[in-house]
Amino acid sequence: MSTEPNATGPEQDRPPATVVDGVIAELRKVYDPEVPVNIYDMGLIYDVAVDEAGQAKIRMTLTSPACPVAGTLPRMAELAAKSAPGVESAKVELVWDPPWTPELMPEHVRLELGLL
Repeated sequence: MSTEPNATGPEQDRPPATVVDGVIAELRKVYDPEVPVNIYDMGLIYDVAVDEAGQAKIRMTLTSPACPVAGTLPRMAELAAKSAPGVESAKVELVWDPPWTPELMPEHVRLELGLL
């Protein structure tokens, strides 16, 4: 992908919604090392937005402020987002409100983890 500010081509012409889908696909490749579920399906990602310039903004949380991967998991999410087609840069905002609960996981994931 070109880094020229006015570059054109298939990556720059992708609609933002399609780019968001790509970011989500990349986030689904990132796993919390303590739980065998990716961070998106675990409910840690609250919002994904990509503007026309390809700047991705992700709001995410962790299972708790004392999470042992608090220093690395947001960076892993940022790197994953940057690897999505059409993304020029990515920034992760770590938030604590609303707090994460297991109910944020889809039912099939809770069932797989034995939480239902």
